[in-house]
Amino acid sequence: MSGQTIPVTGVFVVVFGLLGACLHAAKAADRPAGRIIGMYVHQHWPYKHPYAARTWTLDDWRGYADGLSKLGYNTIMIWPMLETMPDPLTPSDEQSLRKIEAVIRMLHDEFKMRVWIALCPNVAADNREAAKATFEKRHFFYCDTRVNPGSPVELKRFMEWREKLMRPLAAVDGVAVIDSDPGGYPGSTNAEFVNLLVEHRKMLDRLRPGIELNYWMHVGWEGYCRFYKTGQFSWGTAEENTDVLRRLKEVSPEPWGIANGLQYAEKLGLASRVISFNYGRIENEPSFPLTNFTGETAYEGGKSTTARGVMGNAQTHCVQLPNTFAFARGATGQPLTDEDYVRFADDLLNGCGPIIVDAWRALAGSDAAQMEKLAAELQSLAGQDLKPGRLKGLLFGDGRRFLSDLVLQLRLRAAWETFRTVVEHRQNPKQSFERFVTAATDWQRQHGYENAWQWPGMDETLRKLNSPEINAVLGTQFSIESGPDPASALSPFEQLQKSFRDTETYVTRLLEAMKTASKAMR
Repeated sequence: MSGQTIPVTGVFVVVFGLLGACLHAAKAADRPAGRIIGMYVHQHWPYKHPYAARTWTLDDWRGYADGLSKLGYNTIMIWPMLETMPDPLTPSDEQSLRKIEAVIRMLHDEFKMRVWIALCPNVAADNREAAKATFEKRHFFYCDTRVNPGSPVELKRFMEWREKLMRPLAAVDGVAVIDSDPGGYPGSTNAEFVNLLVEHRKMLDRLRPGIELNYWMHVGWEGYCRFYKTGQFSWGTAEENTDVLRRLKEVSPEPWGIANGLQYAEKLGLASRVISFNYGRIENEPSFPLTNFTGETAYEGGKSTTARGVMGNAQTHCVQLPNTFAFARGATGQPLTDEDYVRFADDLLNGCGPIIVDAWRALAGSDAAQMEKLAAELQSLAGQDLKPGRLKGLLFGDGRRFLSDLVLQLRLRAAWETFRTVVEHRQNPKQSFERFVTAATDWQRQHGYENAWQWPGMDETLRKLNSPEINAVLGTQFSIESGPDPASALSPFEQLQKSFRDTETYVTRLLEAMKTASKAMR
């Protein structure tokens, strides 16, 4: 679309759309004035409803926001996946943009929440590849490209397209631009990255003055660009991280803030701009969907805040309810006891609090018999008349699905623990492995997630089966420890790209290999 003339009707749509965004944003005084307590809604992976946020309806968003707000969250950050949207847009991409536009307005008007958008710094779509799939089904690393921020021509074309994609989202309060994962360019410098942020500041000012630009400090721009160049991972150094903040302070792209990097911000008098993005305290990503019940980890993640507040993250939001609750309790300065968990679970489904918490606790343990017992009880309960509680929005409209999900997870974890124990004791694994494969297939069929699967000890246990099919799949998902293959004809960055793509379908490939191995045991 770069360089094309917008039809007259398009001009009116853009003008009135921007006018509406400005009028809507004028209500910013209605937003919460205190510290940020946020949830990052991550949309990277294509899987099923309601597990993948890409599939949520406006009512799903409304229910989830209602539950979050009642727990104390006042901010939602969304990754709208603009980076995968081709030029021209497919109908599904247009629908997704319209939906996120409506979500922003709904979060503002109905819940008085701040809304931020997350963006990758220099990632764009391979138009031909991206157009092969709908927005809901598209694999990120099948269709992504990296724009060279040191090329004025590439950067101009990139920012023009990004601005057009951002126009429907102009009512957003802030934009967070991450410095890595994904993002970066082999050998690029901090000077190029800060210039990239400046170009985003100019774009946001054209869309609507007042949108806050937030630099999301993660691996570090030069650290991740070095990773792309060499294939050897290392975090950005203190000198590199301080340098990028110093450069950003000099250009002062107001209004602006910083996510993470407090120790570097303090040296430059920027501590008041920092918010904590306490990544992975609720759920790591990418991760095979399974309810986490880690208590102190999530709770302390919520407590560990900076001047501006704290942001949590999840990948499969409808599954990660106990840690979502624990994070909020920490962020709001409230205690976290067993009784608190039971009240929370009872607010999901009235009268079901104790058994739900027992199920969460069992999933975090290793007692297979207890898991099987609770699975049977929950399956019976799911068939009864259920009464949703005041936090029913977190169930995405289906209490039976919520309980059935716990049943599937308990049976999977029980099968895994049994199989792992059998292998450790060098017993015949045939029956236990078949149960594990069946349980894993049943749960994966429910959620449809296909990406990484990294349970502690899983690779080592599976390798002991000596299955050629399984061994051919193990090790094909991305790992920062692997390093480049010097014998490969591909560059280190091309090897990384292939590893990212392979990981997109790791679960489905592993499950097929496990099924083949199980049949061979018979």
